[in-house]
Amino acid sequence: MRPTATRPTLPALLALTLAAAGTLTACGSGSGSDPDTVKVSFKQSTDNSIKVMDTYLADIKKQFEKANPGKKVELVPIKAPDSEYYTKLQQMLRSPKTAPDLVYEDTFLINSDITSGYLKPLDPYLAKWQDWDKFIDTAKAAAQGEDGKTYGVPDGTDTRGLWFSKDIFKKAGLPADWQPKTWDDVLDAARTVKEKVPGVIPLNVYTGKPVGEAATMQTFEMLLYGTGASGGTSDPLYDKSAKKWIAGGQGFKDSLSFVETVYKEKLGPDVSDALDPNVMTRVRGEWLPKGKLAIALDGSWLPQDWLPGSGHEWPEWSDELGLAAMPTQNGQAPGKVSMSGGWTWSIPAKAGNPDLAFEFIKTMQTKANAQKWYVANSGIAVRKDVADDPAYTDAQPGIKFFTDLVASTHYRPAYPAYPKVSTAVQEAMEGVTTGDMSVAEAAKGYDEELKSAADGEVIEK
Repeated sequence: MRPTATRPTLPALLALTLAAAGTLTACGSGSGSDPDTVKVSFKQSTDNSIKVMDTYLADIKKQFEKANPGKKVELVPIKAPDSEYYTKLQQMLRSPKTAPDLVYEDTFLINSDITSGYLKPLDPYLAKWQDWDKFIDTAKAAAQGEDGKTYGVPDGTDTRGLWFSKDIFKKAGLPADWQPKTWDDVLDAARTVKEKVPGVIPLNVYTGKPVGEAATMQTFEMLLYGTGASGGTSDPLYDKSAKKWIAGGQGFKDSLSFVETVYKEKLGPDVSDALDPNVMTRVRGEWLPKGKLAIALDGSWLPQDWLPGSGHEWPEWSDELGLAAMPTQNGQAPGKVSMSGGWTWSIPAKAGNPDLAFEFIKTMQTKANAQKWYVANSGIAVRKDVADDPAYTDAQPGIKFFTDLVASTHYRPAYPAYPKVSTAVQEAMEGVTTGDMSVAEAAKGYDEELKSAADGEVIEK
């Protein structure tokens, strides 16, 4: 997704942390060595011009330290693409010497990290926090473990849809109010662009292991959850009642076929570009703003890169881009599909200052601060009082469109095996993207990987 060359490596990061720990007295170590300092670890963009999270947390740090004299906040950024961030964070969580007091946790990993014993249940804190009642139930559920306990406070959610260039569509003779009803409508629009507007990328869908969860969630699951007789209203990946994962059936193969078609017909970027870890930055920072991409299957958060001070300012984006819901495969009910994820603030099991960490969460999650964050990062509100506030809904073009998609959204089955299942999906996608595998071969390979990832707890299709 983003380049990592010249960035600090994990060994270097750990070496510095451990060296610091080694200078402590025998009375304490790790994040708990200073009872008056809360260490907050978060994902920092590898694009140096994107400072949304850094700016927000710097403001919260200032508020917190002012309200709590004698207490300090140490921000511990991890600059890495998503997949590397997860790895680095998990390595830090293993030891009290390296564990921060508070971490930014992707909801798809939460159950895996709970199973590994990395996270602390927050229920005793939440029971005493009045604002917890203001969070929407689906967001709360995304932060719950299989044991029913809550391991994170969500800081927003997201949805996904189709972004399209009105200028390229005009040149191609396509409507400015384009709203595709089926997958074929999407592919046909891309084919029209390819024919009538040479020199641009007709359609981008993320694929393969280099972009990690973006391929699984923003492309494959957006397709898969729109298959089936009911438009994917039941979960096509995991059977909750049986507590088993579902092998790749026809909907799975059809989803792979869509990806195969995009790259086989050269409707997408060059395969080398599609499999570049930096491709997400190129979509947001180059291809869309510079009129090089007609259609992007992507997330609600893109405008954060185009806001003033972002480094990729593009004030005209709301006039130059259109928005459309991703349709179900054949237009079956409910007619459109979205996937939602989001991030939570979680306290590591080995945190030295958990009480102070939760006080920092409370500062971040006042109504005013939460609203400021949702707008700054183009997020979807998970606090009901913010979602109902016109100051939020009118703050930015597109917020209402993406918020309305919550009614048609799905959430990943974020059980402990999910990260391995996701990797198996990415491998299948990469196989059909490069042409090294047929759809049947890729689906078969997925089924074999799924059995391993799920310890044989699989429903055959």
